[in-house]
Amino acid sequence: MKPRILLVEDEALVAMMMEDVLEDLGWEVAASFADVRPTLEWLEKCDTLDGAVLDINLGAEMVFPVAEALRKRGTPFTFLTGYTAPPKAVEFETPVLTKPVDVDELERVLERFRQAA
Repeated sequence: MKPRILLVEDEALVAMMMEDVLEDLGWEVAASFADVRPTLEWLEKCDTLDGAVLDINLGAEMVFPVAEALRKRGTPFTFLTGYTAPPKAVEFETPVLTKPVDVDELERVLERFRQAA
């Protein structure tokens, strides 16, 4: 059974590319969202989740409420950003990957998620 991952990315083309990369790396994309509120609603109903990749800047909002919900669940996650990560990202003590994503670096992070499960 493939591990399940959540993707939160507001740029549609980047989201599609990331879904393909995640699937190529052996993960099932359990859900993909572009906004905080629907992601949080989905998380309330989701039972099995092995990791998440979160774009920090989702247009007019930041992804930190989702990161906090994942931290409370004990679900490992990594941030993804095309900018310099804001200081708040450091508080979560999780990897911050830059866009365009280095697939080898992403694979190393995801392998840590698998080992943590």
